[in-house]
Amino acid sequence: MHRTVLELPRAPINPASRAFCERKYEYYEVLREQAPVYRGRLAIIKFHLLSRYDDCLALLKDPRFVRNRTTATGGGRMPFPMPKSLALLSESLIVEDDPAHRRLRNLVSKAFTPHAIDRLSTRIESLTHELLDRAEKKGTVDLQSSYCLPIPVTVISELVGLDPRDMPEFQRIMNVLTKGFSGWTLFRSLFWDLRGAIRMMRTLIAKKRTHPGEDILTGLIHAEEEGDSLSEDELLSFVFLLVVAGYETTVHLITNGVVALLDHPEQLARLREQPELMGTAVEEVIRYRGSVQGTKLNYATENVRLHGVEIPRGTAVIPLLGAANHDPRAFEHPERFDIARSPNKHLGLGFGAHFCLGAQLARMETKIALTTLLARYPDLRLAVDRDQLELVHMPFWHRYASLPVELR
Repeated sequence: MHRTVLELPRAPINPASRAFCERKYEYYEVLREQAPVYRGRLAIIKFHLLSRYDDCLALLKDPRFVRNRTTATGGGRMPFPMPKSLALLSESLIVEDDPAHRRLRNLVSKAFTPHAIDRLSTRIESLTHELLDRAEKKGTVDLQSSYCLPIPVTVISELVGLDPRDMPEFQRIMNVLTKGFSGWTLFRSLFWDLRGAIRMMRTLIAKKRTHPGEDILTGLIHAEEEGDSLSEDELLSFVFLLVVAGYETTVHLITNGVVALLDHPEQLARLREQPELMGTAVEEVIRYRGSVQGTKLNYATENVRLHGVEIPRGTAVIPLLGAANHDPRAFEHPERFDIARSPNKHLGLGFGAHFCLGAQLARMETKIALTTLLARYPDLRLAVDRDQLELVHMPFWHRYASLPVELR
């Protein structure tokens, strides 16, 4: 199908628009070459977008940019008022800076030990077979809802030590957190659904204090650093972050990996012949079609000039990780999907102080999910025409609404 050549869009650009979401990689190319620093806007939130690899990497290391909006502007943490009872959602580890960020990360990392993550590998492998045993009875399935999604849902619930009987309510909460912050559902989510979610999590924390288990939530409750520990609000904030970051990112990373491999049959055939390449294949999926395309807002603490553009103090900036990962200045033939790409210094999991804390877990889940799927179905194929796969119009994400496949 013929596509028109994109011209530089009029500023401010809307990353949530249908045009941008469906043709994001074309927009990235235009921005990188013509306007590496460009204005963007989502509703009332204004920001600058960076699209070149070196600029994105530099910002992630630059102490002149912070995540805590109050530090840069003197105003509130959020660009809009938040109910006091929900303020803890805006005080997460992911939007803190040192020394508060270092304190929280040191405490939280004690629960994310290699042992805690590695012991999940056998469970995840058996889970993938259980899910496919059920799915293959239908032959044609939505792989995202029947396979890609239940893997991280189950893993996250077991990480926080949730009773299996509470799983339906927990999954509803996750849907609130990951789908409720847009459009007309925003205020219902903030003032109703999230209050219920917070009550449920407070009850779970209280239960873990009196009945500890071998789960990460229990580890977080008991984590200490030089006599310090996490407050209940800090525990709550991190559980919500764990749900959103650990669940949503992995669902779509697995989905995107399947799509990328089916789009490139020669690479899929190579991976079947050389399964030892699965590790580098997962890294290439993160670079080529990562689920997360941009970071949280970063705020300038002083006036910064970049590529002739003045970024005033207090201005928000978002590095477009997806654009950086396709920058020909950093990657040879970035448009190619190469499962053996090396080196592959992508930014798909962030960099520096805010490098993804759950990176090891996301990689492991994706690797096991793809390995099991490809081993069981040598003739796996889409059940619809490729152009029928629908991209969700969600800013700074690359995600499909569904993934119909034939399990063969």
